Amino acid sequence: MAYYLWLIRFLSKPQCKTFLIASFSTFTTLKEGKTTAPAITTKPKTITFSRIFQELTHHRAQNPGKQAHARLIVSGFKPTIFVSNCLIQLYIKCSNLKSALKVFDKMPQRDVVSWNALIFGYAARGEMGIARTLFEAMPERDVISWNSLLSGYLLVGDCAKAIDVFVEMGRLSAMVDNRSFAVALKACSILEDGDFGVQLHCFAMKMGFDKDVVTGSALVDMYAKCKKLDDSVSLFNRMSERNWVSWNTVIAGCVQNYKFIEALKLFKIMQKIGVGVSQSTYASILRSCAALSNLKLGTQLHAHALKTDFEMDVIVGTATLDMYAKCNNMSDAQKVFNSLPNRGLQSYNAIIVGYAQNGQGVEALQLFRLLQKSGLGFNEITLSGAFSACAVIAGYLEGLQVHGLAIKSNLWSNICVANSILDMYGKCQDVIEACHVFDEMERRDAVSWNAIIAVQAQNGNEETLFCFISMLHAIMEPDEFTYGSVLKACAGQQALNYGMQIHSRIIKSGMGSNLFVGSALIDMYCKCGMVEEAKKILNRTEERDVVSWNAIISGFSGAKRSEDAQKFFSYMLKMGVKPDGFTYATLLDTCGNLATVGLGMQLHAQIIKQEMLSDVYISSTLVDMYSKCGNVQDSQIMFEKSPKRDFVTWNAMICGYAHHGLGEEALKVFENMELENVKPNHATFISVLRACAHIGLVEKGLHYFNVMLSDYSLHPQLEHYSCMVDILGRSGQLNKALKLIQEMPFEADDVIWRTLLSICKIHGNIEVAEEAASSLLQLDPQDSSTYILLSNIYADAGMWDKLSYTRRLMRQNKVRKEPGCSWIDVNDKVHTFLVRDKDHPKCEEIYEKLGLLIGEMKWCGCASDVNYEKIEEHESQDGSSSCVCNP
Repeated sequence: MAYYLWLIRFLSKPQCKTFLIASFSTFTTLKEGKTTAPAITTKPKTITFSRIFQELTHHRAQNPGKQAHARLIVSGFKPTIFVSNCLIQLYIKCSNLKSALKVFDKMPQRDVVSWNALIFGYAARGEMGIARTLFEAMPERDVISWNSLLSGYLLVGDCAKAIDVFVEMGRLSAMVDNRSFAVALKACSILEDGDFGVQLHCFAMKMGFDKDVVTGSALVDMYAKCKKLDDSVSLFNRMSERNWVSWNTVIAGCVQNYKFIEALKLFKIMQKIGVGVSQSTYASILRSCAALSNLKLGTQLHAHALKTDFEMDVIVGTATLDMYAKCNNMSDAQKVFNSLPNRGLQSYNAIIVGYAQNGQGVEALQLFRLLQKSGLGFNEITLSGAFSACAVIAGYLEGLQVHGLAIKSNLWSNICVANSILDMYGKCQDVIEACHVFDEMERRDAVSWNAIIAVQAQNGNEETLFCFISMLHAIMEPDEFTYGSVLKACAGQQALNYGMQIHSRIIKSGMGSNLFVGSALIDMYCKCGMVEEAKKILNRTEERDVVSWNAIISGFSGAKRSEDAQKFFSYMLKMGVKPDGFTYATLLDTCGNLATVGLGMQLHAQIIKQEMLSDVYISSTLVDMYSKCGNVQDSQIMFEKSPKRDFVTWNAMICGYAHHGLGEEALKVFENMELENVKPNHATFISVLRACAHIGLVEKGLHYFNVMLSDYSLHPQLEHYSCMVDILGRSGQLNKALKLIQEMPFEADDVIWRTLLSICKIHGNIEVAEEAASSLLQLDPQDSSTYILLSNIYADAGMWDKLSYTRRLMRQNKVRKEPGCSWIDVNDKVHTFLVRDKDHPKCEEIYEKLGLLIGEMKWCGCASDVNYEKIEEHESQDGSSSCVCNP
């Protein structure tokens, strides 16, 4: 009796409630703890057990259900079909199909509900073999029987079988309802079978279901999923009845087809007519804001969700933090994550991926560790985010640990995870391990091939093009990302022939008008020295975004055509394209090359207006630009005001001081750099050694040269040896400088020999000069500067015969000196001057001033001690008309 009272209390609500328990032949009233037990008739038996089973089904209470079932058996009560059906439903809801089947087998009589319940139970468990067997054994079927089978196949992902069942329904003239159409259309959506979806639409119209809101919503979803958004929206507009499901479906369809603005417009109309908002509505609209990087609207929608009491909803909260993350606002994304009462795996995935995509790999890995401690587990999205985080920070050891975790969890074979592993090893510069992962992949998609091609391209490996050929042999069609990586490899290797062949294939594939591919082609042609071809591609591109313009501007800048790069910048502004940080940085570099400080200052003003000064790349370029334009003071001010300084910023300031002969200031900045724990690189030490050369610090120069390897593990490169040759040479130690060149671990280039030759002129060392000139002419017999320098050295030493021989040799080899060129920007107009130029409209005034300056230089003792008259005399005797030195 105690058990019975417990069961009744379990089912009772707080208020007074009466239950009839037929098997006990008692009537129990639970009210204020008192009980009475009057006699009852037999008739209530069919009501009371069914009511108990229904209540227990609602609460999914299996153990009390089994006890009630046992009591029914003990009581000797013969259950009706309805009571047995209620008991079957109880066991199915509690996922106890074995007990449900036993009850079904012992039923002396069964109706269609009995069969349907069992079919639904096995279908819901994904056991479609048993469900189909029961369905075939049914003496009579109704629409629910068919729908249960339809839903079961859809649940297990066998959409083709679900469509076959629906076709069979039509062939047997079985009754269909709106649920039948909804499930069949959902199967078409998953398969993206638009053709069969259209046939279903026609069948629905014939049956009169096109007016039904459930079928109509399913049709809207099917057309959207089959990439027929226009048909989807058109159908939605023609629907006579729409509910919140219809609105959510069409909005989600727009988002899935990347029509984010249209989705926002529909949401606005939805709000105006007063349709309620659901979880899925917020998820779709917030995804639109994320894709458009519209932080302002996303914030407004967040406030809207708070006002409509969705603050604690995990789905809406996850969509909100994903929006903030994709809008580069990780601080607010973290706040939303912290405020979620119940964080699910999806919430962790969104915040981990968000941090990884925003370049904050350390924070992403911290949250990954927190997820592991939470006991929620992880999935392929989590691991992909963790590998991306390792790639961002180039965390090789962390990546190995996550790789081990992926292997233990058997998720490493998932294609998304494998692709992320590939990318991680590539970013950590372990090409061999990346290739091993790629070779072990059971299945490869376009992303896999793109990843391995990108790994090879990023690490400057010549295997990139072979990987691309292997991809074609695997009958895998390249996409824009494939072509982008391969063209980048061609640009890096200056493989113009391969690049042109790939360009031909791009045209054949119909991707010539793709913006991303077009930008990659422009970059490839520019880096292969074909800037005019790059210009043609830009002109043929109908739509040009900032990436296309950046490619052509940086291409002309890299080809030493800075003026043309600035002209393209003007065209870009006229087209209404807004420059980004890369644009400004490239243009500032051209200003430094041309010493056009006026344009540089205008760009600086625009950068301030655009609030881009916090970009460390731009601030570093500003420091460099002002320095190259001779304005060291502004360069220093820009350096001091930089909110963030990386090694590039420090290098720019050190290099600026070194180039202007301010060696002590350069070394002081380097010492401050070390105090700030900023690790120097090879470029830093080039500037430091140049500074030492300018102020004649031989011992300090040698110290820094040795410190490179001992303290920073930086092996000296050719440029560093060239600086050391300059340091030793300036101090008069020419033989030591020559010995250093001879003992270098690699072959000397023309720069280092020219450095030595220039220093020989200062010290008048003929022997070393001749050896340096000989080595230079072996490298490049047509280099006019070598002949000119050697001739001037002979002239300084009064060795006129050797000077004449050098001049004759120059003439015999048909070597002509390129005329010197300089320019100056006055009132936004560039004035260019060549040696002995007479074309300038004010040339007479200019030469008059030059004459006065040369006279003052001679009077002050600053004029060159080269006897130009003597040189010209020997030239006239030799019949040479080339100019040795600029007048």
